[in-house]
Amino acid sequence: MFDIAVFGSLFLTLFVIMDPPGITPIFLALTAGRPAKVQRRMAFQAVCVAGGVIAVFGVLGHQILDYLHVSVPALMIAGGLLLLLIALDLLTGKTDEPKQTKDVNVALVPLGMPLLAGPGAIVSVILAVQKADSVSLQISVWSAILAIHVVLWLVMRYSLLIIRVIKDGGVVLVTRLAGMMLSAIAVQQIINGVTQVIRGS
Repeated sequence: MFDIAVFGSLFLTLFVIMDPPGITPIFLALTAGRPAKVQRRMAFQAVCVAGGVIAVFGVLGHQILDYLHVSVPALMIAGGLLLLLIALDLLTGKTDEPKQTKDVNVALVPLGMPLLAGPGAIVSVILAVQKADSVSLQISVWSAILAIHVVLWLVMRYSLLIIRVIKDGGVVLVTRLAGMMLSAIAVQQIINGVTQVIRGS
């Protein structure tokens, strides 16, 4: 009733795409300045949002994209542009200035989507669900999806311990590094989307 190979394959794929270790500095940067209790709640909310989005696309992915006449490359490019805007804010330090950003729930955007539930993860899940043509394979696929979200929550939840060590100066440094990494991820996502468009034309 359980296919360990399918579970392992999808789990590793999602681990590479969603990158739990890599999300740590970005999570710390986006939630900096908030109380620890709020940060823990945001970690949980981000995982719930990502899980909800991926579950919806896993069940109705093709129908949603077909209905909206949206291609996967277009989804990748749009997600990349959104991430690039956020990365520029982190790099320039603009996230430290406006007071209203403290009230914005970054657990929804960009953490939940498109950082965690990005185009790569969505497409991987759509394909995995589509290929799972038996109950045991479906159980394996959805177990892998659940497992990666548990790992993401644990990583973000306990990354808060890092803040106690690095203090405010370290948070600023982490914010700049996160902005640089996020901008690279965004540009690569845009390149991948454009490349797919060119190949498909």
